[in-house]
Amino acid sequence: MSDDKQTIFLVGPQQRQFAKQCIEQAPIGWMVTIQEQVKKREQEEKYHAQIGDIAKQCKFMGQKFDKEDWKRMLIDAFARVKAEEGKPLRGWGRIVPSLDGTGFVQLGIQSRGFRKSVASEFIEHLYAFGAQQDPPVVWSEKARCIHD
Repeated sequence: MSDDKQTIFLVGPQQRQFAKQCIEQAPIGWMVTIQEQVKKREQEEKYHAQIGDIAKQCKFMGQKFDKEDWKRMLIDAFARVKAEEGKPLRGWGRIVPSLDGTGFVQLGIQSRGFRKSVASEFIEHLYAFGAQQDPPVVWSEKARCIHD
């Protein structure tokens, strides 16, 4: 085994066997990390397109909001759904007083920490949100593209 870092995607029995072999050959003191894949760039592009479509077409409390505000609100709503399912997202949001004591600051979940499966669920959550609007959100081509 070389001194380089190994990344093995467990997509079948051969890759699983190779990973076991690498562990057996690794020097004492080395570290093994097994984790879910991080989200794909395509997933990120897709949900940003969806959020853009929502920001262009939807109002909240009779008011228009920009993409960044909608992103925060939609991630918060998604996080609440996941918490109700008993699968809270990492970094569950908190509201704390501002440093100068004149307001409040929302802390917590950011989409950059999403794993691949969570990003897929968020995309489906956005589709459901869009379908529930009156009128329903009309998705742009970029928001309709296939994701995995």
